[in-house]
Amino acid sequence: MKTTLKPGLTHEFEFKIPENKTVPYLYPEAPELQEMPKVLATGFMVGLFEWTCIQAINPHIDWPREQTVGIDIKLSHLAATPPGLSVLVKVQLEEVEGRKLSFSIVADDGIDKISEGTHQRFIIDAAKFNAKLAAKINPK
Repeated sequence: MKTTLKPGLTHEFEFKIPENKTVPYLYPEAPELQEMPKVLATGFMVGLFEWTCIQAINPHIDWPREQTVGIDIKLSHLAATPPGLSVLVKVQLEEVEGRKLSFSIVADDGIDKISEGTHQRFIIDAAKFNAKLAAKINPK
């Protein structure tokens, strides 16, 4: 972690929603989802927010040795966004507690506010994390 990682840090990211980020693409093997409208899926929205937070903090950690993983998310999904619209995500680092980072998030699609909420990430040592994951995948 660098000394520049402090509360108040802000970042914005804009992403044009393609058709493959809509509800039917979330789990293509789920017939129920295939019948749903082609609008930004909440699951993909969460991923977009994680991506934005990662972009915000990577310059302030020893990337890629240090990385972050999501540990909590509390979001609304207020409006449907069809493919072709761009979502502007605004994040702010609200709190740094050791390696735990807390963000506020607001997003809109140029017509409606589509979401607001909070997200927490935890700074990890990538090598140690990957070693624990490997042990879980291939237990002795």
